Amino acid sequence: MGTPIQNQQQFASDNYAGVCPEVWAAMQESNAGHATAYGDDTWTDRASDRFREFFETDCEVFFVFNGTAANSLALASLCQSYHSVICTQSAHVETDECGAPEFFSNGSKILTAPSADGKLTPAAVRALATSRTDIHFPKPKVVTITQSTETGRVYQRDEIRALCDVSRELGLHLHMDGARFFNALVSLGCTPAEMTWKAGVEVLCCGGTKNGMAIGEAILFFDKKLAQDFEYRCKQAGQLASKMRYLSAPWLGMLGNDTWRRNAEHANHCAQHLRDSIADIPGVQLMFPTEANAVFLLAPEDRLNALRDRGWRFYTFIGGGARFMFAWDTDPARVDQLAADIRDVLR
Repeated sequence: MGTPIQNQQQFASDNYAGVCPEVWAAMQESNAGHATAYGDDTWTDRASDRFREFFETDCEVFFVFNGTAANSLALASLCQSYHSVICTQSAHVETDECGAPEFFSNGSKILTAPSADGKLTPAAVRALATSRTDIHFPKPKVVTITQSTETGRVYQRDEIRALCDVSRELGLHLHMDGARFFNALVSLGCTPAEMTWKAGVEVLCCGGTKNGMAIGEAILFFDKKLAQDFEYRCKQAGQLASKMRYLSAPWLGMLGNDTWRRNAEHANHCAQHLRDSIADIPGVQLMFPTEANAVFLLAPEDRLNALRDRGWRFYTFIGGGARFMFAWDTDPARVDQLAADIRDVLR
């Protein structure tokens, strides 16, 4: 198998990309002089207020190191140990967080629904939530959806509202894992408020790492009552940064001057460009619609290995297809090179 050249762009993950200039500048600006520790600083205050402006509502905002912590602590705040969380079988909280949601909630069970495309449906929520109501079964309490999904699909606003309606009917909270929130947002072309609290989302984990930040996620409680004592959860879980400004200040660069939009639009455009470039190849199988910054290609294992031999890195953990993810700094010429290699090995 070929060894990729260290500095050549790879599309195995949008986590591979570096930090965008606007975020880097905001972090550098915060690095002047001293600032009060543990979040009691002007940078954290400004970033929190920027989120409230961005979402057009007075929400509670918390900053943590990564997505696993964000999702796990947010879900734990909505559950007791005897409760359960409903998600799809491919959801990150089920497949890629090493049991952290169960750990931090002291045992809340994850209930998974089959899904061909990674999307959760109201019917699936209802089926799981009403399958048993006896005391021997963990009581459903939360519905969690990923936007965009692990398969690169994007929930439309009416789909989110429908999930909210069934959740409210059944007495369930609605949580959104927004690791690629901005990619979904530009795909829908709506406001942040319209995709979240106006559609019924109560808690959002908003990810910046995949859109040009170095580290960090923001947890937003649109229902402020649900945030009671959440700062204690963060501290207990090792997520209260002593130098919080380095987690919060980068958000000023991300949310200011439409940086978030430019970064996400470019990543989404590059994904669509790859799809358009390979869609006419005889026998090519594109597994899911390209609605954000992901392309999934299904091909025989020997053909995928031929791509690897040419130095390309990618994962095949969803349905056996090659996943290609695009970032804020993707070089279109490199996308063309990938498309040419795909065409060559599949011909």
